[in-house]
Amino acid sequence: MSKREFKHSIGLRLFIIAVLTLLLMIPAILIQSLISERKDRRDEAALEISDKWGHKQVITGPIISVPFKFYVKDDQNQMIPTLRYAHFLPADLSVQGTLHPEIRYRGIYEVVVYSTALSISGRFESIDVSALKIPAGDILWDDAFLSLGISDMKGINNFITIRWNETSHTANPGIESRDVLLSGISIQPDIRPGMQEYEFSLDLNLNGSYGLFFSPVGKETKVELSSDWNNPSFGGQFLPVNREISAEGFRADWKILHLNRNFPQQWIGSEFKVSEALFGVNLLLAVDEYQKTMRTAKYAIMFISLTFLTFFMIELLSKKVIHPIQYLLIGFALLIFYTLLLSISEYLVFKYAYLIAALGIIILISLYTKSVLTNVLQTGIIAGVLIILYGYLYIILQLQDYALLMGSIGLFVVLAVVMYLTRRIDWFSIMSSPEKE
Repeated sequence: MSKREFKHSIGLRLFIIAVLTLLLMIPAILIQSLISERKDRRDEAALEISDKWGHKQVITGPIISVPFKFYVKDDQNQMIPTLRYAHFLPADLSVQGTLHPEIRYRGIYEVVVYSTALSISGRFESIDVSALKIPAGDILWDDAFLSLGISDMKGINNFITIRWNETSHTANPGIESRDVLLSGISIQPDIRPGMQEYEFSLDLNLNGSYGLFFSPVGKETKVELSSDWNNPSFGGQFLPVNREISAEGFRADWKILHLNRNFPQQWIGSEFKVSEALFGVNLLLAVDEYQKTMRTAKYAIMFISLTFLTFFMIELLSKKVIHPIQYLLIGFALLIFYTLLLSISEYLVFKYAYLIAALGIIILISLYTKSVLTNVLQTGIIAGVLIILYGYLYIILQLQDYALLMGSIGLFVVLAVVMYLTRRIDWFSIMSSPEKE
């Protein structure tokens, strides 16, 4: 096809623009992979710090476990004694504590860690094994123990003394039975039939990362937490009954009854999993730049299409022709925006990174358009369209819950404008070649 035929073949130019748009989606997908790779590297840095400081902590208990003999038949039909455990949960459980967060760095990456001071107290009612139908002579009261689940033992930074009625016991690491708790501390206090109730209390200082969670093992569980961290996310199965969040930090109170969960106050073995009813708080960083950059990159096809559409409309209305190579260079410039945004946002606040990257690309494409079209008005139109696009995308990013609605409205408006501007164009005439005319 000759140069003159290409210039006057609107259909061919539209086809080439469409092909270029699809080809540019290949590097757009690679950019999304790059964003995911940088996010994974950030997560690896966070994991490295958490491995040394302490992971997200989950506190479960305390729980009383009473061993007893259980007989099973062997191959010779003989009764062989084995050891099983009956577990009993407290009637009242109260936790009061403060979280002291701080930011740790691994290279350019930030990780939020914390230390906490917790006061745990409560009481057990009299241990009644009759409901579990355990023969009294098979119960090993002298081997009964109290355990407290701590998910990451590395976070413990003080010796733990558990006050049990009138006596004090130094806790030891490890739990004899793994029916309920996988890791934690335990003591062997005085537990025997006939006692009306047992009162307990302890102070627990822990290091952890990202979040602190609890299991509502009490017949009534109350937890009060406060911190100077001002960006909490309350998660798990239960939300606080009261919470206050301000620039100075947060305060939250939980109150949970045993009726709110799906396990009883006492059972035998590993029949129930208390870890399925956790609640607590996550300490979030103010901005996850990788998540926002990924959301931005997903609009690449819209940016390329609308920018190319604008150039094509200028071609159509001004009778000027833009070469496919020039379209390709403009498309590459649009893609560079995402790599600029990704790299700058690792050092600056996202909104400033977005502003710098967007201004850089708008100026670059506008100057290139001025040199190609040599028309100030048309260059201004391109710059205006890009400003609107980048500004509109930033608004969509801020309104996450309404992103789909705003995006749909935006596309509707663009289509309406294009239909209005092209309403009087005779497409049959302009898409026919000069020979046919």
